[in-house]
Parts: sequence; structure tokens; C-alpha cells
Amino acid sequence: MIKKYCVILLFSLWAIYGRSQETQTTQKVEQQMEDLTEANESETEDDSYIQQLLFLRRSPLNLNTASESDLTVFKNLSALQIQQFLKYRQVLGKLLSFYELQAVPGWDVETIKYIQPYAYVGPAESVAESFFSRFRGGFNTILMRHSQVLEKQRGFIPDAEGKTKYLGNNHRYLFRYKYQFKNLLQFGLVGDKDAGEQFFKGAQKNGFDFYSFHLFARNLGNVKRLALGDFTVNMGQGLLTFQSLAFRKSADVTNVKRQTEIFRPYNSAGEFNFHRGIATTVQAGIFHVSAFASYKKASASTTIADTAENFEDYFSSVLTSGYHRTETEAGNRNTITQTTFGGNVQYKKNNLQIGINAIRYHLSMPMVKSDAPYNMFAASGKSLGGYSLDYGYTRKNVHFFGEAAMDLNNNMAHVHGLIASLHRLVDFSAVYRNISPKYNSLYANAFTESTQPKNERGLYTGLSFKPSYTWRIDAYADVFTFPWLRYRVDRPSKGAEYLLQVNWRPNRQFEMYTRFRRESKAINLSNTPDPFKITDNIPRVNWRTQFTYKLSPAVQLRSRAEFVWYNTGNPALAEKGTTIYADLIYKPPMSAFTCNARFQFFQTDGYNSRVYAYENDVLYSFSIPALYGTGTRAYVNINYDLTKNLTMWFRIARTMYNNQQTIGSGYDIIYGNHKTDFRIQMQYTF
Repeated sequence: MIKKYCVILLFSLWAIYGRSQETQTTQKVEQQMEDLTEANESETEDDSYIQQLLFLRRSPLNLNTASESDLTVFKNLSALQIQQFLKYRQVLGKLLSFYELQAVPGWDVETIKYIQPYAYVGPAESVAESFFSRFRGGFNTILMRHSQVLEKQRGFIPDAEGKTKYLGNNHRYLFRYKYQFKNLLQFGLVGDKDAGEQFFKGAQKNGFDFYSFHLFARNLGNVKRLALGDFTVNMGQGLLTFQSLAFRKSADVTNVKRQTEIFRPYNSAGEFNFHRGIATTVQAGIFHVSAFASYKKASASTTIADTAENFEDYFSSVLTSGYHRTETEAGNRNTITQTTFGGNVQYKKNNLQIGINAIRYHLSMPMVKSDAPYNMFAASGKSLGGYSLDYGYTRKNVHFFGEAAMDLNNNMAHVHGLIASLHRLVDFSAVYRNISPKYNSLYANAFTESTQPKNERGLYTGLSFKPSYTWRIDAYADVFTFPWLRYRVDRPSKGAEYLLQVNWRPNRQFEMYTRFRRESKAINLSNTPDPFKITDNIPRVNWRTQFTYKLSPAVQLRSRAEFVWYNTGNPALAEKGTTIYADLIYKPPMSAFTCNARFQFFQTDGYNSRVYAYENDVLYSFSIPALYGTGTRAYVNINYDLTKNLTMWFRIARTMYNNQQTIGSGYDIIYGNHKTDFRIQMQYTF
């Protein structure tokens, strides 16, 4: 016990030097969001992770009573770090101080500082066992947000008859009410209307285009989770289904395992990636049994059957954008229904966890993809689903994990990996995947190169080296093959991706990182018919350097320069891109007023050399636009606490293009060289 108090004293001295509490998502998570957006070529509307973190700032997690599932909310904690913490607490007992965490194997100063604003160490507290008693003493929040593109877009310009292609106005509205009592109970309602959609008229006489309701409770005796309304389902390593936010390859090389609760409440504005119904998890000794049932409607592009041929109506794809602005989009709204059943049985004891998963989808009409060659093994029919077995096992300083899955047609998919602490300064990770071209699963999201786990074999290895407190070096290599054709790749192909990032933080005021990444994947180079189509591996290289400097407790400066080279092996098709930006962040301690601003220059030869940059936004929101062409972009965010309970946010952002007379495509075209986004938000907490 004396040794334990000595350890705490030494680490408390470190805390005087190293304490730092950030109100924004950490730099590492920002990088992960940028990488995810670039890989998917689209931004996510899932803000649940930001909601979780900001709630934990108000109601921190007690590390002495936190379970494994509680700790998975911290995306920067690897599976091995979580297991090492639980083992430390099991062997040495409850923590006496927060700074004792540095004695946990695999936990460094950076990790501890990341979770410091969201957790504390204290005695175990009694919790409200009665379900109804949890409806008192929690936090209520009402959030309202208005967004608008100030320039007139083509879809809102009347034609000769005075009609517009978009049925509604150019305002976007978001409403969200949520009640939360610790992590034991939450419920809420979300309403969302996109720009161009009708509001309290036409097809939307009930107001918002999208409504979402959820009620989620934990720890009701043997009932560990109970979900009603909208929720997400997350099984294993994402081969069957994983609907919560999950990152892909990034400089956080040990964050390669999918880990979160099997059921999570859903209260974001996205209209696709969730289930609607009932779900529950019951504990019986060392077993956890989970089951859910869901019924919801979805938008799809449908084709009416040719009755002369006696064919059945079918659809070619589910529409995930959530837009119902034109007559065509409104006609596709809620055209199919999806009924889903599934469950999980999990065995967990000591260092071993094994789960058996099953899921089954039934669609109201069959899915039939186009007859393109790359769609030969695409999902089809009314019934989809599969089964899987996932595992996790910790042996000393190594954590093994994986999942083996099989769809209803007996096609196989495998993901297996490990995270190891080779030395107190060195961490290692590896992920192997082997997924049949014939394998299909809806809502799947595994650690793969492709967006969907399908038609892929590959090996990822990552290494993190921390030679001192001021330096950190992260690197990964990923090599992969695609045994069958892919979209815009009409031959079996292969590729590789490499990353090296060096972080330097000599003191609390200054931090810098530089990153080099190279990716090479195949793509068709011509539109000639098969078998004469030419396919080649195209390299894309990024080099980025970013600085952050705290000028004072209230003022922070940040700057980035990034360069992109695309297809350097072919001078005729080669592209180059550049972006430079500077940020000013003003946040006085204990002040009701904060603001941040950015000015950015970008110049690229085309879309293939586009650049991405995470942008701060109003609370629970963020932007990661893809910028290409030549121009500048600037934004200003202002946050002001009108009262203790009422807060306002304002944001305005403008992109100016050089030598360009139109922006966008389709009905979103702006006739001009600039685009301005305006956003205002209010939140009332009581």
C-alpha cells in the first residue's frame, strides 16, 4: 500500500506539468474523421460519438465502476489498453487517484490526458435500481439548428411556369430533444428537414421529413440493455453488421478492433443506418443473451414489373442520402419495408470472450442489381443475412480478436487480428482479412480497404514507437488484393497503402506532426469494351505537416500545409494538389464567449487531387469538405452563453473559386464563383 501511495505522488507531480483539458474533439480523432471521409468520399451524419463525449464532460465516468463496454466510448483506447486497465483494477483493487492510471501497463501520458475531461476516480455510488426513478434528476436538452446556402441553387430557381425542381425551400432544420440520466437512461426525439424538402405542406404535412425516437436503459437487474424505438446493432468485427461510428486506417495504428456495445441508442439525423423496433440484452451468469426485432421503411429506386412477363416489382438499390427534394426523390420515399431479426450469445470469463451472432433481413420486394460484370455476386433477393462467431482473448501483453462469418448462401468472410505491447515504448497491431467475392451482408462495416466487406484479401500491420515523452512515430503498411471485379475496375486487382507519421511535442504550448501516405489501387484507364479495357495501379501520395501553438491560455494558433500527387507515372493524367490554412481559436477560461476562425487556400488540378480538412462547427456538428480547383475558403464560428442554461452558436463559411463560373452539379449548381453556408443553433439545458 505504501508503494501504491508513492506511485500516486509521483504521477501527481506529472499532472501539475501535463494537465490539459480540450473541449474539442482531439487531434487524433479529427485525423480519423478526415481519413474516414476520404475513404468513403462522403461525410457521416452520425454525431453520437460527439454527443457521448460532451455528456461525459457534464457527467464523468467513474473509472472504479466502469465496465468494459463503458470504456469503449473512448475511441482512442485500444482493446489491449482496456483489458490491461481491467486487469490492473482486478489485481490491485480500486484506484485511489486519477493519476494512478500511468501505472497501468500500456497507458501513457497522452492516453490519460485524452480521457481526463470525461472520467474521474471515486468510490462506488449506489444507482437507481427502479426504472421509473431514473426519470428524475437527469439532464434535459432541447437543440434547434437552422442551416442554409445563401446563394440560389438551380433547384430553387423557378422555370418559365414559375415552378421549381425542388419542392420545398432552401432551409434545413434540425430539432432534437434528449433526456439523459447518467449512463442508465436516455430517451429523445429528433426531427430533420433537408434543404429542398417540404415542411408542413405537400407530402410533408406532418412537418419534418424524418423523425426518430429512442428510449434506452441500462442495468435493470439482469436486463443489461433495453432499447425501444431507434437503435444501432453492432456485432463482432463488423462482418455481419456494425452501425455505430467505426474508424478505418489512420495514424492511430492500434485502433483496429471494432468495439462498442451490441446495442446503442440512435438519435442522429442520418436516415438509413439504424434499426427501429425493440432490443434487449439479458445476463445469465457468465453469458449475455441479446435479441432484437426491427421493422422500418426505406427509400429505394424501384422498377415496376412487366405484367405481360409476370415479373415481380423490384428495386436496384437502397437510397441512403435521405434526400426527398424532387418529385422523383419524393416518389422513392419509403417504397420498401425491411423486417430484421437477430441476436447474440456472448460468453465472457476472465480474459476470454466468445460470441455467436445471427441476423436475418426480409425485404418487401426483391433487390436486383444491374447486370454489370462487377455485380455478378452482388446481394439479391428478398432474404439476406448470416451467422458469425467472434472472439477476443488477452494473453499477458497481447490481445487477439477476430470474427468468422457466413451468409445465407454459405459464402465465408474472415477478419482476425492482434494488438501487442512489445515494449513500454513500442506497440504493434496486425489485421488479416479474407472475404469471398460472393459474401454479402447489409450494414456491415469491418476493418477493410473497401467500404463494404466483400471481395478482398489483405494484411495490415501497424507500429507505434514512443522514444520519449516529446516524440511519437506511427507507421502502417497494408497490402490487399481483390479477387473479382470492382466498380470501375474490370479485372481482378491488387493494391497497397503505407503511412508514416511523426509527432513532436516539446512542451505544453507547441505540437507538430508531419505525415507521409502513399496509396496505390487499380482503376480503368479506358472505356474500351472488354477484354481490351486497360487497367493500371494509380498511386496517390499525400504529405501533410501541421503545427499547433498555444499563444496563451485563451488563444491557440494552428496551421497546416498539405501536398497531393496523383498518378505521377503518367504525365498526361497526373494531377497535383496543395492546401494551406491557418486557424485562430479564442477560448478564454470561464468566459461566456468563444470563437474560432480559419482562412484556407487550395489549388488542385482536378477531383483526383482533392484535399480534405476537418472544420470546427457548431456543437455536435463538423464539416470535412472535399476541395478541388483553385480558390480560398474561410469560416468563423461564434459561441455565446446567453444564460447558464441557454447557449447560441453562429457559423458562416464561404468558398471562393478562381476562374470558375459554376459550382456543384445537377440541381445543386450555383451560377457564380462563390458558395456561402450559414448556420445558427440554440441549445437549452435544464
